Amino acid sequence: MKAIDINNSLIEGYLRMLENLSPGSKLDLISKLTLSVKEDMTKSKKSFYKSFGAWHSSKSADEIINEIRGSRKFERQIEGF
Repeated sequence: MKAIDINNSLIEGYLRMLENLSPGSKLDLISKLTLSVKEDMTKSKKSFYKSFGAWHSSKSADEIINEIRGSRKFERQIEGF
C-alpha cells in the first residue's frame, strides 16, 4: 500500500468518526486545525532561517577576527632528521 493510499484511508476514517459531532464542535475543530497548520508553517520558516547559522554579536568583524587569532596556540615542534 502506498503512502498516499494510507493517508487517504486515515482521512476517511477520521471523517467517519467526526460525522456525529455538532456543527459548533466541527467549527471548533476546524479553527484548531487551522491554528496547528499555521504554527507548523511558522516553525518550518524559523528552522529554515536558523539553518544558516547567522552570527549575532555586538563586536565588529575585526574584533572577532583578532580574538580568534589571539586565542590560537601553536605548540608544534619540528623535529630534525
